[in-house]
Amino acid sequence: MNHKILIVEDERPVREMIRFALERTGFEAQEATDGRQALAMVTDNTPDLILLDWMLPDLSGIELARRFKKDDHTRDIPIIILTARAEEDDKIVGLDAGADDYVTKPFSPRELIARIKAVIRRSSATASGEPITHKGLSLDPESHRVLAKDDSVEIGPTEFRLLQFFMSHPERVYSRGQLLDRVWGSNVYIEERTVDVHIRRLRKCLAPYGYDHFIQTVHSVGYRFSSQG
Repeated sequence: MNHKILIVEDERPVREMIRFALERTGFEAQEATDGRQALAMVTDNTPDLILLDWMLPDLSGIELARRFKKDDHTRDIPIIILTARAEEDDKIVGLDAGADDYVTKPFSPRELIARIKAVIRRSSATASGEPITHKGLSLDPESHRVLAKDDSVEIGPTEFRLLQFFMSHPERVYSRGQLLDRVWGSNVYIEERTVDVHIRRLRKCLAPYGYDHFIQTVHSVGYRFSSQG
């Protein structure tokens, strides 16, 4: 199966370079030059992943990422932010907006393709197994749903995998590096600080139902899932 990748980039040379690298690797490339065109294209033909430039002539890539993640039709599409902004705070802004990864310009085509493959691999991993329940919080790997008692919890794919791992390994402390290996997989191009961002997003998902305290910080060590308070 050829994965469809949408390139949202206003600079033509960059778009052409990315398209060439994608097609040479076997991906199907689509192009949008601004945010509004990207919104229309995603509605008409849903891609498997979006490469999203931060600086666009109309909507910023950050605003566009937020829109995608708020829409039920597009919320599960993986997003990789492309930008010349290399500061850590900028990366956190991108990840908070819903991006799955962040690639700093200039980048090599080989690095970009490796990042794309890693994100697709994580996002398309098939979940299996029986539902897991802790004090009214239930996760069903088959239907990919999380329930807080009888309420459906809105949760992104990365947060789902993180919660699934935590609920499968309760009361154990895991470092950021261990969580990256177990949840994201080995040999991925992601910084340990990314774990903090997704922990924060996971807690935000659970907070309306009173389950955010199940995700506990163990200072100087890492995180654990505990329903013991």
